[in-house]
Amino acid sequence: MSVTALHHVQISCPRGGEGAARRFWVEGLGMAEVPKPPDLAVRGGAWFRSGGAEVHVGVEEPFSPARKAHPALLLVGVEALEHAVERLADLGFVTDWSERHTFPGHERCHVRDGHGNRVELLA
Repeated sequence: MSVTALHHVQISCPRGGEGAARRFWVEGLGMAEVPKPPDLAVRGGAWFRSGGAEVHVGVEEPFSPARKAHPALLLVGVEALEHAVERLADLGFVTDWSERHTFPGHERCHVRDGHGNRVELLA
């Protein structure tokens, strides 16, 4: 038995937080929202996809943002990373370059989505 790929990562939002999730994942990172299966759509939340990356944002009550645990998304090149982080900052999201050169072979930035969840962007 062996794992062949990662299908998706799930993070949480509070009930009614789908708009803030769309602002971060679609407006900020340019991901496409994909429809949830009807049986899951009634639970709230939203799913986003770009290339081989898929992020599921699910409603959790009570909600508490993930401060340490996080998805890490790989962007194509430093220029794309810098552009994405600039766009997110322009939208008002908290960005942190303090660990930019601490992961050998990569440049990275940590950002907080609209609910305070940590997300790592790498190039």
